[in-house]
Amino acid sequence: MSNTLKITIVQSELYWENAEENLKMFSEKIAAINTETNLIILPEMFSTGFSMNPADLAEPAGGRTFKWMVSQAKNYNTAITGSVIISENDHFFNRLFFIYPDGHFEKYDKKHTFTFAGENEVYANGTERLVLDYKGWKICPLICYDLRFPVWARNTEDYDLLIYVANWPKVRTLAWDTLLQARAIENMAYCVGVNRVGVDGNIHEYVGHSAVYDPVGKNVSTCSVGEFTETIILEKKHIQENRNRFRFLNDRDSFKFV
Repeated sequence: MSNTLKITIVQSELYWENAEENLKMFSEKIAAINTETNLIILPEMFSTGFSMNPADLAEPAGGRTFKWMVSQAKNYNTAITGSVIISENDHFFNRLFFIYPDGHFEKYDKKHTFTFAGENEVYANGTERLVLDYKGWKICPLICYDLRFPVWARNTEDYDLLIYVANWPKVRTLAWDTLLQARAIENMAYCVGVNRVGVDGNIHEYVGHSAVYDPVGKNVSTCSVGEFTETIILEKKHIQENRNRFRFLNDRDSFKFV
């Protein structure tokens, strides 16, 4: 078990619907990380951009992008996460992979498909939340639109770190900033949001605002707009001190997902 966790957030432009160029670009960005890290976090649909064209873009569960993620994790002895368009059992999924340094993995299918953009019409939604263990840290990874639904993120397992990978547009940046901070405060956990920048093939603009909020809602990252890679050290002691002091989680409501 580690009392600290070094995470690296990679905020980047994406080549529209071009996995080859995106994987090449992210390979270069990861190679340029000049400090030790335990976890690299990439945006939602990092190999394609947020596309409603899965019929042309989807990969099998063990496809090219998944294999690239495994290779990066093993090469740099770090975990890596981000979401990918996947085809499985005659359905398309917006699937997050969490790849451990030895290559084994966990997966999470986006629960809340973004109806405003028609994501629900082409992608199947997931039904199970994932809370995984990595270096003694309990981590709950979620995807973009999930951020608007606090019940789905409620900290019933005493997780330490909540992650959102996203393609969240500029026009709703205020909601992104506000909700990330709220998820950290209400769950008394670190909350990380990793967003993209640039303009996609549908002329939607993204300005990033990737951030790391601590358990009391303080932004401990310096990332804002533009392309940005930053490594931040999270401290388990900081979580426990604040939970022991305030004990807010002791008063949380009890419920079960059905």
